[in-house]
Amino acid sequence: MLRSRDMSWWREGTVVAVAFALCLLGGALRVDDTVTPPPVAAYLLAAVSSGLLPARHRAPVATVIATTVCGMLVAPIGLLSTPFTVAPVVIGAYSLAVGAERRVALAALLPAAALLVTVPPFFETDFSWADTSRLATVAAAPLVAAVFGRSTRHRRAYLTIMEERARRAEESRDEEARRRVAGERLRIARELHDLVAHQITLANAQATVAAHLFATRPEQARKSLDELVGTTRQALDELRATVGLLRHPEEDTSGTSALTEPAPGLAQVPELLSTFHRAGLAVSIHEDGTAGPLPPAVDLTAYRVIQEALTNVAKHAATGGAEVRLVRDRDQVTITVTDDGGGARETQERPPGYGLIGMRERVAAVGGTLDAGARPEGGFRVSARLPLPAAGKTARKTDGATDGEGR
Repeated sequence: MLRSRDMSWWREGTVVAVAFALCLLGGALRVDDTVTPPPVAAYLLAAVSSGLLPARHRAPVATVIATTVCGMLVAPIGLLSTPFTVAPVVIGAYSLAVGAERRVALAALLPAAALLVTVPPFFETDFSWADTSRLATVAAAPLVAAVFGRSTRHRRAYLTIMEERARRAEESRDEEARRRVAGERLRIARELHDLVAHQITLANAQATVAAHLFATRPEQARKSLDELVGTTRQALDELRATVGLLRHPEEDTSGTSALTEPAPGLAQVPELLSTFHRAGLAVSIHEDGTAGPLPPAVDLTAYRVIQEALTNVAKHAATGGAEVRLVRDRDQVTITVTDDGGGARETQERPPGYGLIGMRERVAAVGGTLDAGARPEGGFRVSARLPLPAAGKTARKTDGATDGEGR
């Protein structure tokens, strides 16, 4: 701050000194093109007119008027009116054009230029055409300085606009980066929820069975414990693969996060159902339509919907069975998971979860829709419709009942 203030005083002092020197040079010039020492009046006039310049930033119009009055006194005190003697007027005109509006600048400068050329002919003897051209130069000097001042004003305004645009572009880039980071975090959160919730639910069911059979049927309890070991090992492997996203955040062309292991799909559904069978949940599956390869994003989403819906059945529904219906056609894949258990009833101790929220987000990400809610005849139903690329782009929206959002 102090350094900037020192530089400002130094700049103002330089401007005043230059204006004072130019005024003295003009006071030394004579009509016959000779140079003589400037009289005392020239020193006084130069000091007064130059001393007015530091006020040109705060009061530019008053500074131009005051320096113009000093310029009008050049001829009456016996000095030759030249562009040098009106240097303070020129400097004031430049500052006025930079800081004031165009109408204000013209209203002050045009009368000033006219006054500078109307007074000298009354005091200069033997006025000639050469004197006319000299006075024309005197009148033009502040106007030319004003043109340069307007150019500087426009350039500064342009630089300000460019800086503002650059600042906004930087803010937009930062906002886009934050949005992408938030999207990646949400995607990883969905992966972790689907993997951990499914495996922990199965592990809990297997541990419960083992504890129940430990005293009466130790061999069956040992089998359940062996299955528990396999379930936890698989959970660790899938968790390790998902956490790899944090170290390798590259994305493939399908728009899904790049895992360190192949992403699951509908081909792995039979293996998924077998894990629920071993946990005590009987799941039947019915498939209609022609089986074929699906886009990676749709394939993964279909698998996760079935996995999360069955996990919700195992956790929340008071039933030992569920049904999965998978319909494929040319335009879309429809997945329906139903059960006839307790539906969306939750214990008061259990806080609402993110299962259905995550499913809706996954389905919406591929342009599909998801319906979820209690069935009139009892139980719960989850239905997802996933469009295929041949069907064109489908509007990304989610609808359906909000009942059971805590599942």
